[in-house]
Amino acid sequence: MQKNYPAIVIVCLSLLIACKNNDRPAGKSENDIDAARNFIRAALDGKFDDARKYLLPDSINTNWMDVAERSFRNTDAETKNGYRSASIHIHNVNYLIKDSVTVVIYSNSFKNDHDTLKILKQTGQWLVDLKYLYEHDSDTLSKKPVNKDSIK
Repeated sequence: MQKNYPAIVIVCLSLLIACKNNDRPAGKSENDIDAARNFIRAALDGKFDDARKYLLPDSINTNWMDVAERSFRNTDAETKNGYRSASIHIHNVNYLIKDSVTVVIYSNSFKNDHDTLKILKQTGQWLVDLKYLYEHDSDTLSKKPVNKDSIK
């Protein structure tokens, strides 16, 4: 048993170091997709204070977030549990301006409705512009052919 003692200590120390909590502080994301995922997860879990940490701070975004929070709070427990247990599906990522503006099309496994988020990089931090979800034209990301007017 004496010979295995150093090996056991090394294994235990390695496990402790590997399990060390290296989480980033709330509101900090490594990249645009990470910011979108963190924001969506917090909202699905009903943790709106955490979700606000990933939100671009302006009055319109704050108002839309208040609406989403009230809606979540007024829903039944079964629906809340469905959102909490839902996984996030990223369907498309559009880099509008490389390294500073991204649009993410996503859904969750509970409702499976496609939604759109715009993520901006401001002062070195990736933030969600929630108003884009509510105010963008539904076909801004698709390139439709222009129909010719048949009225002469």
